[in-house]
Amino acid sequence: MAIAVGTKAPEFTLKSKNAQGVSDVSLSEQLKKGPVVLLFFPLAFTSVCTDEFCDVSGGLSSYSSLGATVLGVSVDSPFAQEAWAEKNKITVTLLSDLNKTVAKAYGVLLDDLLGFGSTAARAAFVIDKNGVVQYSEQTPTPKDLPNFEAIKATLQRLK
Repeated sequence: MAIAVGTKAPEFTLKSKNAQGVSDVSLSEQLKKGPVVLLFFPLAFTSVCTDEFCDVSGGLSSYSSLGATVLGVSVDSPFAQEAWAEKNKITVTLLSDLNKTVAKAYGVLLDDLLGFGSTAARAAFVIDKNGVVQYSEQTPTPKDLPNFEAIKATLQRLK
């Protein structure tokens, strides 16, 4: 079960890979810039995840205009995430939770997805600049997308 609104968001530092190399991305550093939209997704290179992140990438300015940084988290390696992002022109910063500790801390680790083993559920969190969860959603199934209008409404309230 996803952690609840009002909960202090678990801190993390995860790896991200892009053309400049591998870097560490921590929640606390991102929160210094403002609220964070944390989007967990099951696996790169799957149709629903690709559609979701292509759409979010295409509308990234609507999040930045609300002062938010969007981060995507999956259990894929940072190298797989980079290849997926390059292939699909995904511009959201992707974070590798290869050890599955962050998905577990946020209460969104699925025990088994279609026989592939444990993976992150599709889930969304809005974390305010103080590190408190202001929006929490785990979708009913991995095929369902988060309520992006509710996410943006939450960000609007935080402005």
